Amino acid sequence: MTTYLFPLIIIGALTATGVYLLLERSLVRMLLGLLLISNAINLLILSVGGARGNPPVRGRTSAGQTTTADPLAQGLILTAIVITMGIAAFVLALTYRSYRLNTVEEVGNDPEDTRVSQLTGKESDDVEEQLQADHRRDTDLPDELDALPGFEGSR
Repeated sequence: MTTYLFPLIIIGALTATGVYLLLERSLVRMLLGLLLISNAINLLILSVGGARGNPPVRGRTSAGQTTTADPLAQGLILTAIVITMGIAAFVLALTYRSYRLNTVEEVGNDPEDTRVSQLTGKESDDVEEQLQADHRRDTDLPDELDALPGFEGSR
C-alpha cells in the first residue's frame, strides 16, 4: 500500500486549525473548528480506506481497475457527514439562542464558577458542609416538584 504525504499534511493542517478554533471563546469559531476536524477525519477515513478500485457493485468495472473499492469507508464518511450537519445545526441553534439572550456571541465565565474558584480552603469546606446539610434535610416525602399534581404515590 502506497501512502501519499500530501493528503496527510492536509489532514494534519485541518486538524491543527480545527483544534485551534475549538479553543476560542467565540461560538462561531468553535463551530468552524468542529467542521474542520470532522472534514479532517473524513479525509483520514478515505485515505485509510484503501486504494481505488471498481465500484462495489457486482459486474461493474471502471477504467480497467483490477480490485474493488471498499464500500465501508464510503458508508462511514456519508454517515459522518450527516451526523456533522446535525451537530452543526444544533450548535448554530445554540449560538443563535445565546446571542438572542445575551446579545454577545462569546461564551463568558460563569459568575458562580468564578466565585467558587476564588474561595479559600476554609470557605470551600464551609460551602461543602452546607451542601451536605441540605442533602441530609431532604426527606422521602414528596415536594411540590417531586411528583405530578394530585398524585399521592403508592403509600
